[in-house]
Amino acid sequence: MHSRDRIRNIAIIAHVDHGKTTLVDQLLRQSGTFRENEQLQDRAMDSNDLERERGITILAKNTAVNYKDNLINIVDTPGHADFGGEVERIMKMVDGVLLVVDAFEGCMPQTKFVLRKALQQGLTPVVVLNKIDRPAARPAEVVDEVLELFIELEASDEQLEFPVVYASALNGIAGNTPDDLQATMEPLYEMILQHIPSPKENPDEPLQFLVTLLDYNEYMGRIAIGRVNRGRIAQGQVVAVINREGQVKQARIEKLFGFQGLKRIEIEEAAAGDIVAIAGLKEINIGETIADPANPEALPVLAIDEPTLQMTFLVNNSPFVGREGKWVTSRKLRERLFKEIETDVSLRVDETDSPDAFVVSGRGELHLGILIENMRREGFEIQVSKPEVILKMIDGVKSEPIERLLIDVPEESMGAVMESLGTRKAEMVNMINNGTGQVRLEFLIPARGLIGYRTNFLTLTRGYGVMNHAFDSYGPMMAGQVGGRHQGVLIASETGRTTTYGMMSVEDRGILFLEPGVDVYEGMIVGEHTRDTDIIVNICKEKALNNIRTANKEETVKLKSPRLMSLEEALEYLNDDELCEITPKGIRLRKKVLNKSERERSEKQRRTAEAGV
Repeated sequence: MHSRDRIRNIAIIAHVDHGKTTLVDQLLRQSGTFRENEQLQDRAMDSNDLERERGITILAKNTAVNYKDNLINIVDTPGHADFGGEVERIMKMVDGVLLVVDAFEGCMPQTKFVLRKALQQGLTPVVVLNKIDRPAARPAEVVDEVLELFIELEASDEQLEFPVVYASALNGIAGNTPDDLQATMEPLYEMILQHIPSPKENPDEPLQFLVTLLDYNEYMGRIAIGRVNRGRIAQGQVVAVINREGQVKQARIEKLFGFQGLKRIEIEEAAAGDIVAIAGLKEINIGETIADPANPEALPVLAIDEPTLQMTFLVNNSPFVGREGKWVTSRKLRERLFKEIETDVSLRVDETDSPDAFVVSGRGELHLGILIENMRREGFEIQVSKPEVILKMIDGVKSEPIERLLIDVPEESMGAVMESLGTRKAEMVNMINNGTGQVRLEFLIPARGLIGYRTNFLTLTRGYGVMNHAFDSYGPMMAGQVGGRHQGVLIASETGRTTTYGMMSVEDRGILFLEPGVDVYEGMIVGEHTRDTDIIVNICKEKALNNIRTANKEETVKLKSPRLMSLEEALEYLNDDELCEITPKGIRLRKKVLNKSERERSEKQRRTAEAGV
């Protein structure tokens, strides 16, 4: 066990894609933790399949490196605003943060969000200016931007004296000035040892340990990860577990693990300031305290920002139910959703009057989209409704979440983008044109104005635009409709299989979402109409091959390429009267009411009710 003054606990925080995980890779490689012949894959901390596919960090993970007989515990955090709950928890585990900022892009919305959380906890910051080798890097300006951000977030005098390390994590080089870079990360290691304080807690007081992360192992069950806030903890020790409601029960520590590189190593004992993993506590949850049975004192419950977006998850009741998935019942859906909230503290699940529907609230479309993607890979069949923002009453005023939107667009696309955001009630607060042909625009926009905007934005900028946003605050709700889809849809008139002939007859009515030979059912959305009304189409119609001259004619006809939607695009596309059916093999859009006459009747009743109000 290391002495307390030889331990450093740090979190790496940054905006998405500024190089946190790559930086951890280099710190692992250069620490001597791995043997020379040991293979370390890129982005070693992104171990989840979805993380590797999407190139983003979704779950916070911890590792540890040894440097000059010092143990440096490192926690890699997500950079995307939707996973801010992961970042907020981690702040309780560490004494300092490495704030990674791109030397070209500078401070972005999530940089502000994560830094605010770190400063509120009183953590010691070290700024790492990453990607210093980029041709357009502007280190001096970015350092000024960071300083302005610290001042804006009301940092203390000590925090304002932050040191800066210039680095290229990809190339494994770092230095104390941009012109004097060493071929190792040693300047960063030295800065961590010099500026990040060692743990100050007392190992001789009664035990306190806050569960911050959860893992699972087939043999040991749940594994609680966190920091020993006070006292000592050992294998075989009897402890008190205090849940969030304050109830106390006794349990025994079966196994205790420390961290070394990407591995967990079994240890006999840990003391205040150590970050460890504990096995043997069967029903442990995030935010609970492990304490001394003789003096069971709970730590403050983790304060997590409220969710801003919600969706209704429903049991699949389409005509194709049970064809592709193995979990289709409401019992299994409920079990899975409530299991998720044990590990994801920024997610909320509420039951409704119907046993088949659950309201799930999260931080954003990506946050909920990742949950849905994980569920479909596990074999679930579900239906979800259109994402809706969560409204609040603040001082008697109905308020909605406002997002801070930062976009980089080519100059020629600027007018079209500003016009499109104007219709979504966005307010421009800043514009920077640095003469490179790219313009940076900053807006405050209602969160509902961003639902479904990404696809439109990429079209307007021909794919060259970059868009980032993070929650800013709640503001008075703006009148009228904000955002939403303006086009109607093409709806299948019958159940069957799509044919080339049937699709040819309707493709001039709009854009199709399917290819020939796909099974469809009545009420399923098969395309987008060119106008703002919905129409019923028959794309399963077969040609009567009774005329020799036309029997083979369609073989030479080419259909237009269909628009195949990803999960996020499908969720953004939905209207209030529509659902997205998600199965392990497919994503289908459908109307809530499948039958045409029933749909017309319910629409008539809705209009009558609105007129009566």
